[in-house]
Amino acid sequence: MKILAVRALSIPAVKVIRFARFLDHRGYFTESFRLTDFDTHPDLSFMKQVRFVQTNESYSKRGAIRGLHFQWNPYMGKLVRTLVGHMVDIVLDIRKGSPTFGRAICHDMRSTVDQDCGEWIWVPPGFAHGNFFLQDTVIEYLCSGSYSPTCEAGISPLATDIDWSLCDRGLKDAFDVVADSPLLMTDKDKNALTVAAWAADARSDHFVYGQC
Repeated sequence: MKILAVRALSIPAVKVIRFARFLDHRGYFTESFRLTDFDTHPDLSFMKQVRFVQTNESYSKRGAIRGLHFQWNPYMGKLVRTLVGHMVDIVLDIRKGSPTFGRAICHDMRSTVDQDCGEWIWVPPGFAHGNFFLQDTVIEYLCSGSYSPTCEAGISPLATDIDWSLCDRGLKDAFDVVADSPLLMTDKDKNALTVAAWAADARSDHFVYGQC
């Protein structure tokens, strides 16, 4: 796996890992994940104790909104990439006591077959995760915990008390356009908790800054 760069986003626990694709007249080849590289690369020390136990793939139509999801028992970190299409990833800090609690960021993750690199975004436990789609899109994500339907919750991406001040303005504007269009999202996601309701929920004690 040829890792080109590892960088933190405006919430430092959330990272983007860029890796090379090798293009020629036939198309491209890439090694998108190799465990030994994640264990030994000097810029990936935050991944050293992470082991992935589940791989998910989803297809979303243009204009769809998913999330914002999280779970505990077991906690689930997600390593997410766009296979083809145009996803914008959304990450919301739900760690009680965190200096960025209730703040959301977005990361633009378009993928076309002629790009010479790909990207993963690492969303660790302690964050609610979702996305919206500007094209028909297929994504893949590796999970550090098995799905546990009895230990999951969500915050609505439409919640009016989400703090978007750390988010790129252009990506937030793109989200607003999608959110103002006929909604392609589930009622469960649309009617999920607000940030304030989550903070008042006893289950939020599973996510304490510096502990989860």
